[in-house]
Amino acid sequence: MNNNTLKQYKKAIQAKYEIEKKGKYFDYLYKPSRGKLRDLCWLIFENNPTQDDLNVFKNLLGLDFDHTKKNKFKEKKDKFRPIETFFKGETDPANIDAINMAAIFVDFEPRPFKKFYEMSKTEKPKKKPKKRSFFREIKSMFF
Repeated sequence: MNNNTLKQYKKAIQAKYEIEKKGKYFDYLYKPSRGKLRDLCWLIFENNPTQDDLNVFKNLLGLDFDHTKKNKFKEKKDKFRPIETFFKGETDPANIDAINMAAIFVDFEPRPFKKFYEMSKTEKPKKKPKKRSFFREIKSMFF
């Protein structure tokens, strides 16, 4: 795993969080807590999640998403602590599943990290513009 790319992924999720915490899920994201994030998770996953998102859910929480098992899900509140502290800027989580869940909460794309990583490998770096020299500019005007 490219550590530099993982840092970029986390930074991009944090930037998206700063926007989204004032948006649709304000009540859950503005001052996040484990309980609020757990409730937001259930809300998001009730509305036709992607297979990738379902995989993140299973990897992080250790259970499949099932509408009939909300009580079992409610017991998993502590699994949201790394996401809470990540959003608050208190920690830098190492658990990739927690980071991917944070991406789901703020609807960051591309997600999960694997897709972000693959896209970063295929994108060509932008060429830096050549530095302009004042003297070359003057010279080009006369010669």
